[in-house]
Amino acid sequence: MPIKTALTSLLDIEHPILLAPMAGVAGGALASAVTNAGGLGIVGGGYGDKDWLSQQLLGAGNTRVGVGFITWSLRRNPALLDLALAHHPKAMFLSFGDIDEFAAPIKRANIPLIAQIQTLAQARKAVADGADIIVAQGAEAGGHGGGRSTLPLVPAVVDAIGHKVPVVAAGGIADGRGLAAALMLGASGVVCGSLFYASRESLAHPNNKRATFAGSGDDTIRSSAIDVARGIDWPGQWNIRTLKNPAIVQWDRDLDGLKGQVETEKPRYLKAAAEGDTDVAAVIVGEAVDLIKADASAAEIVATMVADAEKRLAAAPQMLG
Repeated sequence: MPIKTALTSLLDIEHPILLAPMAGVAGGALASAVTNAGGLGIVGGGYGDKDWLSQQLLGAGNTRVGVGFITWSLRRNPALLDLALAHHPKAMFLSFGDIDEFAAPIKRANIPLIAQIQTLAQARKAVADGADIIVAQGAEAGGHGGGRSTLPLVPAVVDAIGHKVPVVAAGGIADGRGLAAALMLGASGVVCGSLFYASRESLAHPNNKRATFAGSGDDTIRSSAIDVARGIDWPGQWNIRTLKNPAIVQWDRDLDGLKGQVETEKPRYLKAAAEGDTDVAAVIVGEAVDLIKADASAAEIVATMVADAEKRLAAAPQMLG
């Protein structure tokens, strides 16, 4: 039997799986593929590149996808919200900052508002500010995040606000076991980033995809090093999980020294990212990278994850008695 939850009902989707709006990686083709597979694909609006966002929304074609923004960055260029809403997205996904000033126009457009949080206080405030769905993101996640782990955070958020809005689990979920476990924690679905990072439709560099297949969660690191190297002024409460590489390990040991070398290191980092030099540029995946081994399309990933979760949930009663 298909998995039906409050999330699938609210978003009118077949499977309770959302694509994380990974900046520069979750483009129109990937978002469209996830939606067409029965989940919800979300284009990553990132740091506010209007031309890139317009191109990727057009690349999604006639498929209704969501759009995600880094909230503190959107605040610097709020016109991007109007651009996104003009494309009639399936949902808006806001992360890393209060959603209050953006909730009203999203509500007027009758678009579901998804808010990603990392603490109970953030969850309560996001619901009060108008979030329709809460994503509880654990520190295991690739990319930026907070300090709490997924396993205790998700049920705590469910207990705090789950009777008001659906709660979705994020961080360290990359197969059917993770989806089944999240549902048992009280979540209505999952957000997956790393799982789709190396998918065929992903915009990640081919070298980064190969590094993902070879990677281990043991070899990830949470640091602010690449943000400093890229010259991106991220708020201090959030850092980023990536695979370790020589440059990141070196920079992490001396962030203050790195800050004094940004004029030199920023062009070096950007060149490495463009060329897929994974000894310098980051492979932005989380602790679940151990579970990602196959070159697969987004449709194959969704189908495999759902089938495995359904199988495990169906077998669960056999564990009793």
